[in-house]
Amino acid sequence: MTTPAAHHIPGRPCSIAAALQVLGEKWALLAVRELFYGNHRFDRIVRNTGAPRDRLTARLRALEEAGVVERRPYSERPLRYEYHLTEAGRDLAPLTQSLLAWGDRWLLPDPPVTLLHRPADDQDQPVHPLDAAWTCRTCGQEVHNGDVSLDIHSPGWDREGPVPDQDSATSPS
Repeated sequence: MTTPAAHHIPGRPCSIAAALQVLGEKWALLAVRELFYGNHRFDRIVRNTGAPRDRLTARLRALEEAGVVERRPYSERPLRYEYHLTEAGRDLAPLTQSLLAWGDRWLLPDPPVTLLHRPADDQDQPVHPLDAAWTCRTCGQEVHNGDVSLDIHSPGWDREGPVPDQDSATSPS
């Protein structure tokens, strides 16, 4: 899925820039966090994020338009909705886990939340802290920054930036 806004981003064509068009404001990511935590109603999301109501309304509307969240009615009279993550929203789990791990390491000496993993195949096994890491889907190995290279698909761009137009580079001025 692409959004129209993704086609009008200045600079390098980039999925990070396109994602930030949707998620780059703190209230958007904090709303997603609350949905991951199981808080689906607007009042709880407002309370737990500290977001101004009008700002949160705008962010949730933008997340809905981008296909990250969906509204579901929970009351007929009065008609009221709660918010749920779509498949695209649930795919943000590694991002939120990475931000949490980074904040734990670099910003908060005593983290207020720990993500725990309970293996699905053995509910009697104790839970343990979840550590966010990159893992290669092909070979299963953990990946580190030095192990990553780029495969640039954007015409006219390389790792360093825009490639000079070959016609204008060879034409006399």
